[in-house]
Amino acid sequence: MAKGSFAGPVRHAAPCGGMFFVALAALGLASCGSFSSGPSQSSGGDFVASAPVTPVQSEPLASPPGTPAALSGDQIGTGPIHVAMILPLTQGAGAPSLVGTSLRNAADLAVSETGGNDVTIFVKDDRSTPDGARDAAQAAVAEGDQVILGPLFSPNVRTVSQIAQPAGKSVVAFSTDTATARPGVYLLSFLIENYVDRVVDYAAQQGKRSFAALVPDNDYGHVAQAEFQQYTARRGLRVMGMETYQPQTLRAAVQKIAALDNQIDTLFIPEQADAMPMMAQTLAAAGLNSRRVQILGTGLWNDTRVLSLPALQGAWFAAPDNAGFTAFAARYRAKFNSDPTRIATLGYDAAALAVALARRPGTDHFSQAVLTNRAGFNGVDGVFRFLPNGLNVRALAILQIDNGTTAPLSPAPRILTANSSAM
Repeated sequence: MAKGSFAGPVRHAAPCGGMFFVALAALGLASCGSFSSGPSQSSGGDFVASAPVTPVQSEPLASPPGTPAALSGDQIGTGPIHVAMILPLTQGAGAPSLVGTSLRNAADLAVSETGGNDVTIFVKDDRSTPDGARDAAQAAVAEGDQVILGPLFSPNVRTVSQIAQPAGKSVVAFSTDTATARPGVYLLSFLIENYVDRVVDYAAQQGKRSFAALVPDNDYGHVAQAEFQQYTARRGLRVMGMETYQPQTLRAAVQKIAALDNQIDTLFIPEQADAMPMMAQTLAAAGLNSRRVQILGTGLWNDTRVLSLPALQGAWFAAPDNAGFTAFAARYRAKFNSDPTRIATLGYDAAALAVALARRPGTDHFSQAVLTNRAGFNGVDGVFRFLPNGLNVRALAILQIDNGTTAPLSPAPRILTANSSAM
């Protein structure tokens, strides 16, 4: 994300239970209960990443044996403001979905920590299908729910938006497919574009000027490549070489980049964690490492499979601060006796956002003007705001890979500038 801050001060409430929601100064959300608790067009796949996690292509995650049946049609809270949350609680022949259950539980945790007397969240199962999403959205509109939180998968977001927008209902969705975003349909997820902008921006601040890129020939790589090209052009940085590769052409692509020798000082690799061991081995064989050229990656590198690779020691990548998720996961574990999925923070932040905005005076709690207020919000993974086009800006830290762990180089900003397009 490109870095930035919001226009005007963002006042923070005193922490409650370890987390807090940003008080929108302009909206008067300054109390602890306001939200307390303790990037371009993609080709259509969902990269499920509220933070660095392996992408999931528009399909639900399988549940492990023994996962309890997902709740369908249940409600969270007892408040007068009615909110719908559409989640993939079940999949296939009705088997419970781990990711849907985790998102639902996180919303429950948020409401219990921020105050259950403000909203009632009606949880609806989209059955991990567009047809299920249609049924859920139609029910939400018919029942008078004021805003729709979710769904997760991009085809379902498109379906829900076709029903919600004519009814004047805002949608806060969890997909990372930027093609689903538009005015009135806001993406809460971490977007690939934001990772790219933040790490390239930081490299430029450190004096890096001549870039190259090794880009996997897949949906994730295509989105990252497009943003890399646009952002380096905006910053006036030189791109001396760019190679797209399939697994069978990786060695040849790396050798072409290595042949650039002293023409480059930075190498960007938007590859996923499971493919990085082979990438690192190929880089090492070509004599490429962060002592010779500064290597950059995305938040997907915050993974033990990547952090211990010798060729990547000293590499930089952008990611949310780990502290927020660590604290959230401990509270989730205490309440539900299980570990949350990494994207469960989306469910938490969406529910806490609904509580915060429900406390606003007046009746336009979830209007486009309210949701896109430049003061923004602070969630489990840091500061964020929604842009009028439905995308978001998020605060990311810069981390350096250091002997199997990470060392912080630049903290995530606590506020965003008014004119920033990403963090």
